[in-house]
Amino acid sequence: MITRRTFLGSAAATAGLAATTATAQTYLVPDQQLPRVVQINRDYAPGELHVEPDAFKLYWMLGPGLALEYAVGIGRAGLYESGDFRIKAKKEWPSWTPTPDMIARDPGSYKRYEDGMEGGINNPLGARALYLFRGNRDTFLRIHGTNAPRTIGTAVSNGCVRLLNSHITDLYTRVPMNSRAVLH
Repeated sequence: MITRRTFLGSAAATAGLAATTATAQTYLVPDQQLPRVVQINRDYAPGELHVEPDAFKLYWMLGPGLALEYAVGIGRAGLYESGDFRIKAKKEWPSWTPTPDMIARDPGSYKRYEDGMEGGINNPLGARALYLFRGNRDTFLRIHGTNAPRTIGTAVSNGCVRLLNSHITDLYTRVPMNSRAVLH
């Protein structure tokens, strides 16, 4: 089992990341939200990502019935999109542009970013992002980091799956291109 100290120390050292916001600097991750190796009774293949929205968990399958479990935040009611996807792009400190639907739903929050936002510590996609595709079509869904740690374990996003920046940085190094990602 990965201990809290080992995981956080290795993730920060590997990524060279410091806490990126005042909120992140003072937030202590609850034990139940720390990544850990777990046994699960599911028929998921090794090398796949599976998001179980009701549990707010993402599983990176290590072997039959064995997974690395991460706590996640998901899309709010009506915006979470289940499906079978492939990771066709991976980006460190990705740029972000809100979708036209996001701007239409909440222009006060998103209109000012319609031309995009550079990657960095204040970017909503956080430190890393895995881009979800269907065939060769970008779905605009992402598995990404967040600087809002209190949103983990909640349904508040515009459809994406979010992890703490240190957790997505760890997951990012594990997931190869073209990996299967299933949002249940």
